[in-house]
Amino acid sequence: MIKDITIGQYYKADSVLHKCDPRTKLILTIAFIVVIFLCKNFFSLGLMAALTVVSMLISKVPVKMFLKSMKPIIPLVLLTAILNVFYTTGGEVLLSIWKITIRDKAIFTAIFIAIRIFCLIIISSLLTYTTTPTMLTDGIEKLLKPLDFILKPFNFRVHTLAMMMTLALRFIPTLIEEIDKIMNAQKARGADLESGGIIERAKALIPIIIPLFVSSFRRAYELAFAMDCRCYTGGDGRTRMKRMKFSLCDLFVFLSFIIIFAGIVFLNIKFDAVI
Repeated sequence: MIKDITIGQYYKADSVLHKCDPRTKLILTIAFIVVIFLCKNFFSLGLMAALTVVSMLISKVPVKMFLKSMKPIIPLVLLTAILNVFYTTGGEVLLSIWKITIRDKAIFTAIFIAIRIFCLIIISSLLTYTTTPTMLTDGIEKLLKPLDFILKPFNFRVHTLAMMMTLALRFIPTLIEEIDKIMNAQKARGADLESGGIIERAKALIPIIIPLFVSSFRRAYELAFAMDCRCYTGGDGRTRMKRMKFSLCDLFVFLSFIIIFAGIVFLNIKFDAVI
């Protein structure tokens, strides 16, 4: 399960999304998250799901990477769906056993929420799959640059915030790999990490958490030392090897999303809400 988490990884490919400006991808990812919560029926949600599938295809990222990123989320989606099935009221009764009543609206709601969650996971993964950590840092810094005058009195700059966020994403795969190594080492020493109840499994995680913290602090110290040796001082006076600029790809992606958003508004007005 640990190896299935692919958040924070970058997949090199030659696609339209890879060529887009990181600011465009950041803005559209946030817009997608907002718009998908505005969907009120299966028609509008289907349009967003179609947009998600098209984005997957044009990104040229292997489908198995998206499947791996969704695998750890499946238990959460199933739990959410089950809770909606049992606690959603309204609609025709499909099944009634003792005090348990399942209605058609509950089934529709569970499917609706599951599709929404999967779309969010895929689009969020696309951001890191198609954007290098360096470009992601530059994009966040450029977008948040107007906040510099607010944070400056607190001796905190937007570049520092962007660097912290990007490093956190960058080291997710590294920490996952470290956890896998520690677990294999503990199993080789005879540790039982998979049997027993919840309390026993929680206790078995202690020999994993402590080495992970030690390794994380060591990596943080090495990274800080390396940045200090390279005379890293932050964003002031810092130049960039690659300049960010908007292109025709960004214009095409923006216009496409605007058309999709207009379609969502139309479908929400045209058809009644499901939930």
